[in-house]
Order: sequence, then C-alpha cells, then structure tokens
Amino acid sequence: MAKIDALLDQLLAQRGSDLHLGIGYPPLLRARGELVPLRDAPIDAAEMEALLFEIVTPHERAKITTELDLDFAYAYADKARFRANYFHKTTGLAAVFRTIPARVLTLDDLGCPEVIRRMSERRAGLLLVTGPTGSGKSTTLAAMIDRINRTRACHILTIEDPVEFVHPPIMAQVTHREVGPDASSFAAAIRSAGREDADVILVGELRNNETMKLALQLASFGVLVFGTVHTNSAAATIDRILNAFPSDEQPQVRGMLSESLLAIISQQLLKSADGKGRVASYEVLVSSSALAAMIREGKTVQIPSLMQAGQAAGMQTMDMALERLLQKGAVSFDDALDKALDKETFARVNGKRR
Repeated sequence: MAKIDALLDQLLAQRGSDLHLGIGYPPLLRARGELVPLRDAPIDAAEMEALLFEIVTPHERAKITTELDLDFAYAYADKARFRANYFHKTTGLAAVFRTIPARVLTLDDLGCPEVIRRMSERRAGLLLVTGPTGSGKSTTLAAMIDRINRTRACHILTIEDPVEFVHPPIMAQVTHREVGPDASSFAAAIRSAGREDADVILVGELRNNETMKLALQLASFGVLVFGTVHTNSAAATIDRILNAFPSDEQPQVRGMLSESLLAIISQQLLKSADGKGRVASYEVLVSSSALAAMIREGKTVQIPSLMQAGQAAGMQTMDMALERLLQKGAVSFDDALDKALDKETFARVNGKRR
C-alpha cells in the first residue's frame, strides 16, 4: 500500500472531490465545495517527496523535476482512479488529486435534462460541455459515453490527458488514447482518429484553434464528437471558438460551426440545500436554423433570447436552470445568486425565495 493511499482513503470516506497537498500546510480535501484539513500537522518536504514519488515512474519523476509540472492518472486498486497534477509553487513541491469514481454515474444519477439524453443518441455533429474547472464536465461526458456504450454497437474513441473514466466495452468497442504515452498531442490524435473508423470521439479538451478545427472537420464528416471548453455560457463558448482563429479564417469557421454544432451544455455545481452534496445546473443550447444563422452572421448576443424562446426544444439559460433548482428547494437562494449570470435580474425575480 502506497503512503498516499491512506490520505486517499480519507478523501473517499468523506466523499471529497479533491485532495490538496502543499509543503507547510496540512493535507486538505474539498468536500461539498469547501476545503477542510485532514489533520493539524503540516506536510514537510521529506514527507511530500515520500507521498508523491512512490507512485510515479522514473520518467514521470524526471519530468516533474525538469519541467516542473506533471499530469497523470493514478489507479488505487479497484476503489477509484485519480487525476493527479504535480507542480511547484513558492513553498516547493505540491499536488492535487481529483477523484474519478470507479462507477460511472448515469445521466439519471446526475439528474441531467432529457435533452442531454437525446443529444447522446445523435449520430453526427459536435457537442460541447463547458464550465469552469471542477464543474463536473468530465462526469457529464462520461455519463453520455456510458449511455452510448450500453445502447449502440459502435466504435468509441477517447483522447484525453490523462485518461480519466475507463469504459469497459459493453455494446461498443471502446479505445482510450492518452496524450503522451499513446499520442504526441491532441492534434496528432485527432488527425489519426479519422483513420481509426471511430463513430464517436471524445476529445478531453479543445485547447487551441488547431484542435477546434480538426474536431469541426470530423463532426462534418459524420462523426459524433464530444469536447470540453472552459467557458461559462453557450454564447461565450461560440465567441471563444471563433476568436481563437485569425480574422481571415473566421468566416470559414463560422460556416463549419453553424453546420456541425449539435448543442452546448454549460454547467456549474452548487452546494445542495441540505449541505450533504452538490447539485448541477445546466444551461442548454440546441442547434437550429435560427442558431446557425446567428453564428454565421455574428449575432451571438441574441443567443440567450433564443434559449428563452426554445424551451420546447429543451433549451434553457443558466439563470432559468438555477431558478428551477431554487423552486424545487434543491439549492439556497444565496448559492443560486452566486452562480447566476444576470445577478440583478435574478435577485429581483427570486428575492422572495431568500
């Protein structure tokens, strides 16, 4: 048993999402959105090296020493997997371990809107799940991949850095590729994906305009492509993609995006009203001829109005989703207001539920 496993056992026992380790501080875990210490005594440099270097390969140890940063996945027996990030800060070596549950949660477990289930049944196009770090994007995508795996005889390819959720083949053939050990870069892996007869491709993160353009091309070729972007709303996601390209390329990208985009799911996590867990709030933008026209004509400012008018198609803004959670008593007013995009209007409309 590795020394780090004792701390990971405490993380799992308290249903925490992250373990933070830093020299001069006690081990901290994030539970229900808040950081709490696991003990009083701080970690010193010798203990930190003992905790972290025991579970890495010589190559990985050399990388954190020379490049000062390391990402990898750590499998703790059959209990859970963890996405580990080692890095250096002013006090020295540090790390964060993110829990990846051994069991993939289903869309029903997550309380996802029905429209997300319908999107996972599509056969081609680009579906983006967006949100800040720690908002549950990977969990939502894993649930969608799991549903496809259980219902379709197809080839699913995931390209990640590192591989997080591992999907054993059920009805589908599942191929996991990790950037670094299995591919030199996201772009190289996406280029290769077109020759690997994949029906569904998960790209862990669309990091730059090259990966974005390649993902759009695959989606236009009849592949269902899932990806993540670090943005807080559907409109901001479209702007982020377009602004990643030089101005002379943007008209072409607008055309590709307007034709290939299936949906954008923007999500945030809130503390549940009873304080015992966390609740996801989903903003949903679904493709339509009106949306395609807005993208081509650069009228993304009109997208929130389109979502408000498109409730019959399953669309909703983030503030609408938060209001529904508040009405059900799932979250507190203060937490909902903190996540609302238009705080002034949200407070005026929902202040009586305080």
